[in-house]
Amino acid sequence: MAVDGRVAARAAPTVVGSTITILCMALLHRAELRPSKLDLLAAWLPGRDWFHGPADGEVTRVAAYRFDDPAGAVGIETMLVRVGDGPVHQVPLSYRGAPLPGGDDRLIGTTHHSVLGQRWVYDACADPVYVAALASAVLAGTGQAEEYFEVDGVRERRAPSMSIATTGPAVAAPPAVGALREVVDADPTVIVTDTVELVVPRRLVTRDRSDAATLTGAWDGQPDPLPLAHATLR
Repeated sequence: MAVDGRVAARAAPTVVGSTITILCMALLHRAELRPSKLDLLAAWLPGRDWFHGPADGEVTRVAAYRFDDPAGAVGIETMLVRVGDGPVHQVPLSYRGAPLPGGDDRLIGTTHHSVLGQRWVYDACADPVYVAALASAVLAGTGQAEEYFEVDGVRERRAPSMSIATTGPAVAAPPAVGALREVVDADPTVIVTDTVELVVPRRLVTRDRSDAATLTGAWDGQPDPLPLAHATLR
């Protein structure tokens, strides 16, 4: 059984220290995905220059976190995966009900969702919806979306598989990122917009010391937080 979802609502903002945290909710579907997300990644990852691992190894999910699309149209999920005994890779994904204009070179594949129909799955680093959500998470501490299943009209919360937090310089409200100007597909991946530069490590193997605002994550087997992204205003 696989899941894919859209953000259903936002809760009222809460203030933690000097950072505003906006609680978001992702409503997930208990559905079949054919091919599965892991099957798509098994075909796509070996072709990335930043990928380290056996080309024919099994892709396993380590953990994941989701962000909010305020419009509720695009699913945004960052998966942490491992192939064989290789390192943990960070793969941001966006799920769309129609092709992303100009995004053909970032298409990971298409899949059939038993509830939502055909879904286009993209490397989200080139998806403007993900880029805006990531900037908000790193710079304004908006956090990850809480995940819920709806069963017989009752919403059941799914416990997160990892925790994320922000450190470093912050802004009082999510920034307007403007147009997406450049994506450098490397490790780390660098995303440049009109107002923000984002850096997304692909292999989560080291703790760096950046003065930029930083998103960190921890999960079972990795209690010491590792950097997931950095952001600086341009």
